[in-house]
Amino acid sequence: MTDGGDVPGRSNDTTEPPNERADGGASDTADQFRRVDDQSPPDLAEPRPSTIQTPRSGLDEETLKEYTTERRSLDSTVQIQWALRTTISAIILGLIASAILAALDVDPVFGTIAVGLFLFLGVVWVMLRYRVWVYQIRDDSVYLERGVVTNVRTIVPYVRVQHVDTSRGPVERALGLSTLVVYTAGSRGADVSIPGLKPEEARDLQQRLKKLAIEAEGDDAL
Repeated sequence: MTDGGDVPGRSNDTTEPPNERADGGASDTADQFRRVDDQSPPDLAEPRPSTIQTPRSGLDEETLKEYTTERRSLDSTVQIQWALRTTISAIILGLIASAILAALDVDPVFGTIAVGLFLFLGVVWVMLRYRVWVYQIRDDSVYLERGVVTNVRTIVPYVRVQHVDTSRGPVERALGLSTLVVYTAGSRGADVSIPGLKPEEARDLQQRLKKLAIEAEGDDAL
């Protein structure tokens, strides 16, 4: 045994040479990942605009213009129909007022004045009602606007329309008028009517609404 001597078969140099294979492998692997990351993804084949098929539903714009309408007023003859109803109501109210005045020993002339007042108010109400009543067949709904004291605006989407009827009462037949009735899905009382139409106009609107409702629903439910 010798002190400070070299041990046979063992080197005193404690510094090991770098592992060129390990370092080289790590470097190669990093380069491979770097090359993969640097590569831009292949361009995906996009369909040409001419090959894209856009599904079409409903009517085209030109056909919609043929079925829709602008804002329309009712036929002026409907004022006579409303005036007849108002006259009957005024006479009934006047008779009731006369009976009450007679029971109170008031001069009967005041009953006549009451009838005249009710008739005047009824005529004014008819004129105002006719002026505010409008309707419109839109591309997606029926629009109604009416009401003297309370203005009511109603929008009925075609998807809620179940069927459309035309009706003519005795007074309407005498005046050459008709009413369009639109029955809708939903709660009771949701149906809407368009009065004061000529029979041919009512039938035309019925066909328009039927076609638009079928296209909106996608079937022949009507």
